[in-house]
Amino acid sequence: MTVFQALITIGLCVAGTMLTRFLPFILFPENKETPRYIRYLGTVLPYAVIGLLVIYCLKDVNIFSGSHGIPELIAVVFIVIIHKWKKNVLLSIAGGTLLYMILVQYIFIG
Repeated sequence: MTVFQALITIGLCVAGTMLTRFLPFILFPENKETPRYIRYLGTVLPYAVIGLLVIYCLKDVNIFSGSHGIPELIAVVFIVIIHKWKKNVLLSIAGGTLLYMILVQYIFIG
């Protein structure tokens, strides 16, 4: 890649990032009411995204081979318990990830 091509690539990345950051403020200014459909999406999409992430993370778990999904089950139960106890999303995610990595690296080896 030449220097010119690298500069063009960086410029397009900056423009794309700025567009995605500023577009909501341009389309929905503060002095106008936000459409009902957009408000609805704002309430349901976070839960849908979390559901998709859970499904994506557990899609390749095979209960008939390897560790039989036990580390994943332990991590999911741990995440639910920590979240119910502390009500802190970041702590739940970080704690569950750390526990899962410890389980698969040191306990359920193979």
